[in-house]
Amino acid sequence: MKKILKYTGNFYVISILFFLFWMVFIDSNSLIIHFRLTQKLWDLEDQKEYYQQKKVQIKAEREELMSNAELLEKFARERYLMKKPTEDLYVVVEK
Repeated sequence: MKKILKYTGNFYVISILFFLFWMVFIDSNSLIIHFRLTQKLWDLEDQKEYYQQKKVQIKAEREELMSNAELLEKFARERYLMKKPTEDLYVVVEK
């Protein structure tokens, strides 16, 4: 016990312990903040992968729509409620 008290009374030991405490918990670049930022970076990378896959999927759908006139007409009618001048359009909304 006397050895522990001997070393904790030393100015350098107290300074190093205070410095470590400061860097781990209090500083604006603490380890806790680094951990949170790393977690956020991983989440953003996952989102990036999702949106890149979505982008590839949308490009494939667009190519398919532009190559097929019937599919393009069906898409326009369903999505944007477009119609021919001689047709009547009824929209049924379910509650």
